[in-house]
Amino acid sequence: MNKQLPMSLQQLDHLDILRRAERREITRMKAAGLLNLTDRTIRRQLKHLEEDGPVFLQHGLRGRVSNNRMPRTEEEKIKKILLSRYPDFHPTFAAEKLSEIHGMERDPKTIARIQIGLGLHKPRKNRKKSGHRFFRVRRSVFGELIQFDGSYHDWFEGRGGIGEVCLLLAIDDATGRITYASFAPHEGVLPVMGFWLEYARIQGIPQSVYLDRFSTYSMNVKLAGENPDTLTQFERAAKEAGLKVIHAYSSQAKGRVERVFGTLQDRLVKEMRLAGISTMEEADRFLQETFIPDFNGKFAVPSRSQGNLHRTVSKSELEDILPFIFCRREGRTIQNDFTVSFKRQWLQLLPTPRLAMRPKERVEVHQLPDESLRVLVRGKEANFHPLPEKAISHSRRPMYQTIKT
Repeated sequence: MNKQLPMSLQQLDHLDILRRAERREITRMKAAGLLNLTDRTIRRQLKHLEEDGPVFLQHGLRGRVSNNRMPRTEEEKIKKILLSRYPDFHPTFAAEKLSEIHGMERDPKTIARIQIGLGLHKPRKNRKKSGHRFFRVRRSVFGELIQFDGSYHDWFEGRGGIGEVCLLLAIDDATGRITYASFAPHEGVLPVMGFWLEYARIQGIPQSVYLDRFSTYSMNVKLAGENPDTLTQFERAAKEAGLKVIHAYSSQAKGRVERVFGTLQDRLVKEMRLAGISTMEEADRFLQETFIPDFNGKFAVPSRSQGNLHRTVSKSELEDILPFIFCRREGRTIQNDFTVSFKRQWLQLLPTPRLAMRPKERVEVHQLPDESLRVLVRGKEANFHPLPEKAISHSRRPMYQTIKT
């Protein structure tokens, strides 16, 4: 007879019903109904109870080591690797790395059990139920809708002296594919414009883009005051490029890109750590050449309909048109000395062939993603040069002289 171990509450309830049937307090048919068993099974269990006692309710392997248990030497090796190389990896990601790098194929649940024993992982608690929401069906074709956002995070973990920077990310709604991503110092207008200019070069122009409402200055007035032109400029550029802008009313509405950021803050940070990446240039190259293809291979899904709704961009459009669409544009007034001010800098307008300029005339200053400038007067580009700081250091406006044209 096996050594009797403590019984569970379920087993005690089962035993209580069998004892009642044994004492004929209830019929076998009643016991069968209470335990959801057949009368034949109840008769067999009553016989086992008489011969073996309550221990027959316990599984024969309870308290024994499973025949499928991982060898102790392998488990100790995995523990050393987890502690030395992957102390903050989640079980699924750690299992992938153990397979890819160390050739140790183990189920993520097994790795989770080891990590819990080492204190490296805590099981996720049940989340509180939120308000009622409706499922939003994915768009059907690749390029029909792109979700776009930026995430500030310590992506480099301090390597290379880099602190918190912004990862700009675009993800296709139909497939969940990352279509483009790049690191930027911030989510200001020039990094965003540069992002979409490079996006057009790689993918083309999608049908529409899905954004949160921070950029329309209705989410946070303080942030809007600090960065007053992020989406105003982008909306104008998107309209000129034929890109429809759609705004989300909550972070849950664009949950797909939000969840991807959560995954990247875990996986991308650790992948760059393993690769020893310490500059933003290396990180961008790693994203395009290694991480994004691997990520899409693991997590992207097929679209419901075949095709690609990105509009192809020609070389001439990419070089001569889009850089002057995806840029910062601001209006200025020509001063009496034929200067205009822009971003705390004075620009001296120079005589330009076939272009007459007059004081008090409005001009448009374009700041391209590479921070170069151009000045347009009535749609024509004017020659200019920036004035040195010392020329304006002692007065609000620079000295000027008459130039005959």
